[in-house]
Amino acid sequence: MGLLTGETLGPLAVALAIFLLLVDLMHRRQRWAPRYPPGPMPLPGLGNQLQLDFHDLLSCFTRLRSRFGHVFSLQLARTPVVIINGLAAMREALVDQSEDTADRPPVPVFEHLDFGPHAQGRPFSPNALLNKAVGNVIASLTFGRRFEYNDRRFLKLLDLANEQLKENSGFLPQVLHAIPVLVHIPGLVDKAFAAQRAFMALVDELVAENRMTRDPAQPPRDLTDAFLDEVEKAKGNPESSFNDENLRLVVTDLFFAGIVTTSTTLAWALLLMILHPDVQRRVQQEIDEVIGQARRPEMGDQAHMPFTMAVVHEVQRFGDIIPLGLPHMTSRDIEVQGFRIPKGTWLFTNLSSVLKDETVWKKPFRFHPEHFLDAQGRFVKQEAFMPFSAGRRSCLGEPLARMELFLFFTCLLQRFSFSVPAGQPRPSDHGVYGGLVTPSPYLLCAVPR
Repeated sequence: MGLLTGETLGPLAVALAIFLLLVDLMHRRQRWAPRYPPGPMPLPGLGNQLQLDFHDLLSCFTRLRSRFGHVFSLQLARTPVVIINGLAAMREALVDQSEDTADRPPVPVFEHLDFGPHAQGRPFSPNALLNKAVGNVIASLTFGRRFEYNDRRFLKLLDLANEQLKENSGFLPQVLHAIPVLVHIPGLVDKAFAAQRAFMALVDELVAENRMTRDPAQPPRDLTDAFLDEVEKAKGNPESSFNDENLRLVVTDLFFAGIVTTSTTLAWALLLMILHPDVQRRVQQEIDEVIGQARRPEMGDQAHMPFTMAVVHEVQRFGDIIPLGLPHMTSRDIEVQGFRIPKGTWLFTNLSSVLKDETVWKKPFRFHPEHFLDAQGRFVKQEAFMPFSAGRRSCLGEPLARMELFLFFTCLLQRFSFSVPAGQPRPSDHGVYGGLVTPSPYLLCAVPR
């Protein structure tokens, strides 16, 4: 058989282009279905990839919402995605139809991965200390141990957790999620997710140590021991979810999600306290009246501290650290706001559209603890407060996060007063989007009370 000539190559290229275009049209055919949510016109093969700023998806979605409404669609390469905005649409999708929207979409990339106190009054950044404090809570829960703040592996674990945020918010990871076939290119996944691979390797090391020192005859020391007990009981049962791979994923999720989200929220809390010293003083007054200085705060104190509870909730609402939540996927055809969403469609939930809804909150873009207080000063939880998402797939770690936020926040304000360093400009309360929405870098002073 002879080599292809110029005469045959041209028609072959045209035929191949037509074939690829037909394949692309087949993947987009549901856009033509009756009542499918509207959205921007996707490009052949790429979908809407080039029309999105993956470093600031929230702003992109806000613009598209104003153009197409509360429920709109996108095409990420071959993956159909529907974006849900606003309290009514969010409640209809995640709560009223929670059984049908509780699936998580497959992520081939992750399968390929194998998934001391500062001197008084001196300015410092609280981020590292908050990461270490929260990290040790997770370590105590998962491994029954605390790390010294200068422990080399502990510091590496915390650094890698933060590096993952930068990795996940980049353009290349989004392309890999949308075009799974690219994960088979040698070295590409390792390059895009180097921190995540290193993080999981370090977690594997810690789990292996826990396994070696475990005594099955003794009660479980921690979550890892308890999980391993269940793995032993489930041997021979292929349907059981108690296996070594799931243990690895549970511990990894706890460390990554538990550390970065709680420490970021606490960083927002301290920033907002130095920007609003009047609020800080009211919280400290309530702490002095209910708890005093002789004992540590307890969870039972919440019922007697309405203003502190309002502040903690407002920090979460204003900080809005996970504005787009985690993706959902429909397990059957559903309807939201009159639009038909087919089975297997990815759902992105714009939680920020609810937490900053101008029709719900009196001052949606300002820090205003009174959002959670009634006329008598009693704490009131609002329906539109959903930083942990809603429905069956709301954050599994929500109870732990609520406990950590209340106890850390009240302990800190019980022992210290925080302020903007003298001579320093007032820090910004605008967040930096990068996987999570973090506060702009700032310094503060902490003075013992």
